[in-house]
Amino acid sequence: MWKKKKDINNITPHELGKMGEKVAEKYLKNKKIRIVERSFRAFGGEIDLIGYDGETLVFIEVKTRKGLDFGYPQEAVSIQKQKQLKKIAQGYIIKRKLENINCRFDVIGILFSSSGKPSIFHIKNAF
Repeated sequence: MWKKKKDINNITPHELGKMGEKVAEKYLKNKKIRIVERSFRAFGGEIDLIGYDGETLVFIEVKTRKGLDFGYPQEAVSIQKQKQLKKIAQGYIIKRKLENINCRFDVIGILFSSSGKPSIFHIKNAF
C-alpha cells in the first residue's frame, strides 16, 4: 500500500515537529550517533533525542520550521530552554546511573522548503 506524502504546507505544528525529529534521527544515524532514547520527559519538559557519539552521551534538541518568518529554527533554543534541557538531562543521568560520563548538548535545526525538502543545521556542543 502506498502512503501518500503529506503536503508540508498543510500539517499541524506537532506533525511538523515529529517530521523534523525523524529527519534528524536519520541524519544522526548517518553520522554514527547511536540513538538510545526519544522524547525523554522529566520536570515538565522533554529532550527530543538522546544518543551516543562514541563514548559521549549527547542530548539533542530538534527545532523544525517551514519558513524563515521567525528566523532559523536552531535560533529558537533560548537561554531558558537551555536551562530546562540541562535540568532534564541531569534527571536522565541520575535515572540511568550515568554520573561519570562525558556528555554534550547538540541542537539540530530542520528547515523544510515549500516542496518538503529539509535543510539540516547541526550545532555540536551548542551550549
